[in-house]
Amino acid sequence: MVSSNFSVALDVGGTFTDVVLVDMSIGRRWTIKTPSTPHNPAEAFFSGIEKIIRLADIEASDVSRVFHGSTIATNAVLEGKGASIGMLITNGFKYVLEIGRHDIPRKENLYTWVKPARPIRPRHIREVRERVAVDGSIELQIEPQDVHDACEYFKSLDIEAIAVIFLHSYLNPENEKETLRLVKELLPGVLVSISSDVLPVFREYERAMATTLNAYVSPKVSTYISELHSGMSSQGIDAPLLIMKSNGGVFGPEEAARQSIDLALSGPAAGIVGACDIALNSGTLDAITVDIGGTSADISLIRNGLATMTNEGEIGPFPIHLPTVDIHTIGAGGGSIASVSPEGILTVGPASAGASPGPACYGKGGKSPTVTDANLVLGRIPPHLLDGEVPLNVELAEQAIVEAVARPLGLSLIAAAAGILDIVNNNMVGALKVVSVEKGYDPTEFVLIAYGGAGPMHASELSRHLGTRGVLIPHFPGVLCATGLLASDLQYDFVRTCLQRASNYDLEAIKKVLVELSIHANQKLAVENVKPSDRETTCFADIRYAKQGYELTVPFSRQDLDQHVIDELIDEFHARHQQLYTFCDRSADVEIVNIRVKAIGHIDKVKLGPLSQADIEKAISHTKRSVFFPTLGFIDTPVYRREKLLAGQRITGPGIVDQPDSTTVIFPGEQGVVDTYGSIYIEQQ
Repeated sequence: MVSSNFSVALDVGGTFTDVVLVDMSIGRRWTIKTPSTPHNPAEAFFSGIEKIIRLADIEASDVSRVFHGSTIATNAVLEGKGASIGMLITNGFKYVLEIGRHDIPRKENLYTWVKPARPIRPRHIREVRERVAVDGSIELQIEPQDVHDACEYFKSLDIEAIAVIFLHSYLNPENEKETLRLVKELLPGVLVSISSDVLPVFREYERAMATTLNAYVSPKVSTYISELHSGMSSQGIDAPLLIMKSNGGVFGPEEAARQSIDLALSGPAAGIVGACDIALNSGTLDAITVDIGGTSADISLIRNGLATMTNEGEIGPFPIHLPTVDIHTIGAGGGSIASVSPEGILTVGPASAGASPGPACYGKGGKSPTVTDANLVLGRIPPHLLDGEVPLNVELAEQAIVEAVARPLGLSLIAAAAGILDIVNNNMVGALKVVSVEKGYDPTEFVLIAYGGAGPMHASELSRHLGTRGVLIPHFPGVLCATGLLASDLQYDFVRTCLQRASNYDLEAIKKVLVELSIHANQKLAVENVKPSDRETTCFADIRYAKQGYELTVPFSRQDLDQHVIDELIDEFHARHQQLYTFCDRSADVEIVNIRVKAIGHIDKVKLGPLSQADIEKAISHTKRSVFFPTLGFIDTPVYRREKLLAGQRITGPGIVDQPDSTTVIFPGEQGVVDTYGSIYIEQQ
C-alpha cells in the first residue's frame, strides 16, 4: 500500500526552483531542479510539484504537508515593485524615513553615494494628532477626524496598504490599535500594518522602516499566497502550506500575509537550516556556509551546531532590525556576468544573466559571458545540466568569453575563462572573511560547507584561500535550501524594549515583560495547534555599554531569574564584546535594552537513513573528461556519479563528481571521503 504521508518542499530561486519530496514513513527522498519563472514565480512552484509527483509516481492527494521558501518579498523591495502605500505618523515626524541615519554603506564613497529612494512618496504620508509619552502614558488620544481625513485622501490615491507608526507605541500600542480599527472601518479592503505589531522596540527610524516595508510587500505576498492556495486545490493537494521565515523557522499563510516582511531572507535561511542539519550529522559543530546559486552567494556561520542570528537584518539598503539568520550576500553566482571596464579591468557580477536569457551556453539569446560559461569551457561541468534537461553549448560559451573578455584584454580563451573564476572566487573569499575574520573567528577552526548548484565547484579553491580545515559537500547540495525547509520548525520571535541599567535594574519589571512575552508565545503556538510537549521557548537580552548605539544579544535562562542570573548575563556580554571588538570594560555601566522570547513549535521530521557501506574503499569512476586546473592545465580527470558512491569510499584528486543538481570538483592533492549520510568531506592530503 502506498503511503499518504509525503512532505514536499519547494525553494524558488532566481534561476532554478529546487524541489524535494520525502516519504515520511520510510525516509525515501526524490529531488529535482526546474527553471524558475521570474515573471510569475507561482508557475515554477506548480510545475515543480507536478514534476516531483510524477517522478515519485504518487497522487497529489498523498501530499500531507507543503513547505515553501520564496523571494517574493525580497524581490518586491529590491526591484521597487511593491504596493502603493500610505502612512499615518505622529504629528511632527513626517520625515523620519528621509532623515534616517547619518551614515553610508561601508563600500560606498561619501562624495558619490546617493541615498536610495524610499518605498513611499512623501505626499503619501499624513501626520495625525496623537502622543504617547516616553514612559508609555497617553498624553493625547488619537484624533479620529485626522484618521478620517487621511483615509479619504488615501482613497483618492488607490492606496493598497497603510503603515501606522506612532512615537513610543512600543511602550503603549493603544493609539495604534485604535487607528487600526478606524482604518479598517473606513477602508475595509486595505491592508494595515502597525509598528507595535511589526517591531515593538525603540529607534523610530528602524521601526518605521520595518513597518513601511511590511506594508509595501504585504499586498503582493497576500496575492501570491492566495494564488498558491487556489493552485494547490486545483492540483488536488489538500495539505497545510508552511512558509519559511528569515529567522530560520516556518509559519502559516495567514501569519505570512500579516507579517510579510518576515519573508525577507526566506530561501537563504532555509539553506542555513539544512546546513546545520548536515553539520550535526557529520559531527561538525563549527562551519562557514556558502550557498552559490545562479544569481548570488549567501554566506553564513554555524557555531556549536546553531546558525548565527542577527537583529540588524537588511533588505538591500533598508534596515529592518527583525531577527534573521545572519547572512552576508554578494552578487556572485553561476549567472554572474563577466565584463571588462573602460579602464581595462575584468569584473564579475553583481549583474546576472538570471534564468532568462541565462548564460550564453544556454542558447536562449544570452550574449554575455558568465561564471557558468567559464566553468563549461574549463571542463568543470558536463555539456548538460539536470541530467540532460538543460543542454549546454560550449561554442556559444567560448564565443561570448572571447568577444567580451579575451579579445579586449589580449588573453587566450583559457586564460580569460580561468581569470573569470579567479575574480569571482576572490570576491567570495572577501565575503567569507566578513562573517568570520571580521567577527573574531579564525577560519582555520571551521569547515566550509558548500552547496547550491555552483557551490561544490568553487568550494576547494575558496577553502584553500580562506584556510578552513576542510570542505563538506552535502549529499544533495543543489537542493539543500529545499531540504532545509523539511528540517524547520514553527518559530516566532517576540520582543519588547525594557531599558534598565544593570547597576540599578528593576528585576520585577524584567520578570513582568518575560511573563507577558511568554504568554504571547504560548498563545501563538496554541493557535498553530502545537502540543505543550512540542513547545520550546528561549529568552534573550539585548545589552550594551551605557551610551553605546548598538547592542549584543545574549541568551539567558528564565528559570529563577535573580541577581545570579543577571550577573551571568552581564559576564557573557563582556565576553562577547571582547570577542567581537577585541575589548571590554567590566567597570563600565551596562544597560539591558530589549527582552526577547523565541517560541518554537517542533514539527515531525524524517530521519534519513545512512548510506550503504562500501565493500571497497576506492571509488570507481565511470568515465573521464578533460578538466583545467591552475598550474597543471588540462588533465584527463575521472568522473564519478554521486548516486553510485557509498559510505567510506575515497576519491583521490583530481576528480569530478556529477549529479543532477550540482557538480563537485576535487583538486589534485586533495582527497574526498564519503561519510555515513552521503556527504563528501574534502581535505588536503
